[in-house]
Amino acid sequence: MRRGNASRVSVTIAVAALALLASFWPASSYAQVKPGDFITAENATKVRDIVPPGVYYKVERGMSMKITPTERIDWPPPYKDATEKYSSQVRLTSDHRSLVGYVAGQPFPLIDSNDRDVGVKVIWNNVFRPITSDDYDLRFYDCDTEYQKKGPQTSQTEYFQIGHYAGYDLVGRTEVEPLPIDPDFKTTGRLWIFGLYPVLAPQELHGIGFIRWRYADPSKGDDTWSLNAGSRRIRRIDESILSSAVTSGTAAFSWDPDHYSGFNAKTEEYNYKFIGEKNMLGSVHAAHSPEVRCATDGGASACPENWEMRHLYVLEATPRPGHINAIDSRSLIYLDSEMWFEPFIDTYDRAGRLFRSHIYWLAYRDRPVPDARVAIYPFKREFVVGAVSTDVQSGQATMCYLPGIETPEKECWYINMGAVDRSFFTTDAMVRAANM
Repeated sequence: MRRGNASRVSVTIAVAALALLASFWPASSYAQVKPGDFITAENATKVRDIVPPGVYYKVERGMSMKITPTERIDWPPPYKDATEKYSSQVRLTSDHRSLVGYVAGQPFPLIDSNDRDVGVKVIWNNVFRPITSDDYDLRFYDCDTEYQKKGPQTSQTEYFQIGHYAGYDLVGRTEVEPLPIDPDFKTTGRLWIFGLYPVLAPQELHGIGFIRWRYADPSKGDDTWSLNAGSRRIRRIDESILSSAVTSGTAAFSWDPDHYSGFNAKTEEYNYKFIGEKNMLGSVHAAHSPEVRCATDGGASACPENWEMRHLYVLEATPRPGHINAIDSRSLIYLDSEMWFEPFIDTYDRAGRLFRSHIYWLAYRDRPVPDARVAIYPFKREFVVGAVSTDVQSGQATMCYLPGIETPEKECWYINMGAVDRSFFTTDAMVRAANM
């Protein structure tokens, strides 16, 4: 057998092994919960050891869980093919921080927990994950900000509606031309570009937006701009505050750009410690789209929803001294070993106390909503259908619904469909959208 074919076979076996591993319930977990169980604040102790502290905080305060059997998740076939084709040529740089030889697919499908570089390899797999590889446009979604409390009565302090949450990858493309690398990458060095605009509600923030460019150069920080409410002026944002919710333009919005879609900070500006592997509950086969506003915690989460046992990699990310002045002292990243997305992330303040909990609900299907007419795929893929960021020290939570509950566009997610191109991610485009 030729070496190239042998490498592809080994990658395929590794991918299948990870999928198989995630499909079993460990004996220790059976003793705590089983499919069919319904978890509420009254029996929350059943899940104390199989969810992170941030999720446990939510359950204790009213978020319920339906425990369901673990189901397998397959990668999109084009992403799997790219992994088999290119992964054998990928390696870390001599300083063990960046990649060499990456083209498309997953950089490191063979994960060894005893590898000295396992933490860095796992985080690079998260950077080039299968959920989106080319482009995405999340249209017209909404978010509520309220204070966490038990019971059906909401304490909403703000309602947000956003026109677009969109991204475009210049490297690692697997489904939409140009493949696998956009020629613009050689000129600009941009790895990916992102835009969130325009904000449609509340009225005092109407038109504001946010643009972010990530570069492949490990020494080059992100370029980021925001459009201010009122003045309609573009300002550059210092990279050090991207882990702060203040970036969004209002203290009522709990989300920070470094956690918009899992752990999203500049990869090379953090150190990564591999904590280990653990079977924990995650919501990756959500039953609802749009998600259901939780009636037992004041609307501060999505519930009741399906949660199942997942096999996760656990990493600790800490800012590299002298590289970034992040508001968080450390982040605990829980990364699903099969779908390669974080069901949850906990961050800690500089005093070492739990600060914010980020939870993501995902659905695995061939379309984002049952009645989709355009966003329909020949295979199943993951869609984030809900996300909440909670300041556990104040109780303030921002729960986002994807698709939105009160928005006109219900198809919502357009992933790897060429829905946006590079022209969308400019300050000029952001200003034009604000004035429409």
